[in-house]
Amino acid sequence: MPDRPTADQVDLAIRSRRSIRGLEGPPLDAATVDALVALACTAPAPHHTQPWRFAEVTPGRRDALATAMAEAWRADMVIDGVPVAQQERALARSRRQVEEAPTLLLGCLVHDGLRDYTDDRRAHAEWGLAQHSFGAALQNILLAAAARGLGAFWISAPLYAQDAVRTALDLDAGWEPQAFVALGHPSADYRPFDRPLPDLGKHLVRR
Repeated sequence: MPDRPTADQVDLAIRSRRSIRGLEGPPLDAATVDALVALACTAPAPHHTQPWRFAEVTPGRRDALATAMAEAWRADMVIDGVPVAQQERALARSRRQVEEAPTLLLGCLVHDGLRDYTDDRRAHAEWGLAQHSFGAALQNILLAAAARGLGAFWISAPLYAQDAVRTALDLDAGWEPQAFVALGHPSADYRPFDRPLPDLGKHLVRR
């Protein structure tokens, strides 16, 4: 077993991670993508399950994917009364994120191994456990990417357009899209921002 990292090393890895949206190519090689997904799959999960599934979205699938997601999102914005000009700006930005990411990973959840409850309260809680585990898997990818000098950020849009994403990528019906992770190399002019320390008086109570 490799030596355990020190607390300072772990703290530094967590505190130095940033969401970097100015990404450049080339795309990540297959071995790097495999390594990141393998680390994602070490996340804790309920009942010793592994409810995560990942798809690397190739450039040839992204136009149809972005179009399908845009149709779903536009329908929501129309219901919400969002002005057309604002719709167009939001959809153009979303399309750029999908199409221009050097590497684009889609993370999904499946119900494999989760417990089936007949009441809504416990069924909702059980699915919440799976979503907790997905967040941990996602953080593993982001931290591992940062440690490799890569840039990455996550995009929550698939959660709002699950059917559109699943259909555009021809995914199994049991895969429930959760988020994209855009990956690449930080642009040459990227400079990390200072992150203030959290106000623990706001975020922590003791009882």
